[in-house]
Amino acid sequence: MGFIINDTFIILLSIIILIEIYDILEDFKMLKKMIKILILILIVQSNSYGNNKEELIFYVGITMVKPIDLLAKEFEKEFNCRIKILQGGSQDLYNSIKSSKIGDLYLPGSLSYRTNNLDDGLLLDGQFVGFNKLSFIVKKGNPKNIKSSLDELTNEDLSVVLGNDQSGSVGLATKKLLKKFNLYEKAIMNATFLATDSRNLISAIKENKADLTLNWHATIFWDGNKEFAEAILLDENLSSKSKLVINLLKTSKNPLLAKKFMDFASSQRGRDVFKDFGFLNENELKDFDKVTF
Repeated sequence: MGFIINDTFIILLSIIILIEIYDILEDFKMLKKMIKILILILIVQSNSYGNNKEELIFYVGITMVKPIDLLAKEFEKEFNCRIKILQGGSQDLYNSIKSSKIGDLYLPGSLSYRTNNLDDGLLLDGQFVGFNKLSFIVKKGNPKNIKSSLDELTNEDLSVVLGNDQSGSVGLATKKLLKKFNLYEKAIMNATFLATDSRNLISAIKENKADLTLNWHATIFWDGNKEFAEAILLDENLSSKSKLVINLLKTSKNPLLAKKFMDFASSQRGRDVFKDFGFLNENELKDFDKVTF
């Protein structure tokens, strides 16, 4: 019992210290975001002491939280375990994994976060679960009559908001796409501001801060979004799909249980859930088992 009290005290003290540092760092947004995630990790750890259930910690890019949360609830009931989901921009989450050395699974919004970081040794087995696809997101009814042309992102008569490539997968995918067509610098110069992640991009539309954003298509499936926004599909030649892969972390304390969740997420039930949230269509479901990475 003494060990539990001592560890809990240390964790709670760490949380207090991090909160104090967080309040001081008003001008360091990236560091503040990392500290925010570390605080959440410490809270998760402090809550786990004295709990007999096995526990898993997932790092999930914001766009994929809805399907993962639904599947996690079903998995918890079947395997009598607890799952904690930490959400954020894909890069911010990976930075937190490296700093904390805690967690079981990592689902970023693009395969590039796996391929670019494999040499760190933190990402082990991977499991494909769906695709992220870029779409234009505009206000409901498309009052500005925006066309499905990338040139719209450089239209000075529109308030355009783009993703920041330094914090989230949608910003990275945006940069890659627009660089391909030599539009990135011009589009960035035309942007009203850069958003950290997909959630802030959809918020820009809902809060009338933007006429047009380039965002992950699945965000239009979130509760409360369809009433305010709609998607304009881009031609597949303009927007390549980003594979979504769940990664087992080297830091996992329950790798066997974590692998069972990976299998569940890619099972028929998992595929149906990811389809319902816009990450798979009928053709992609048929070819699901053929996808490699």
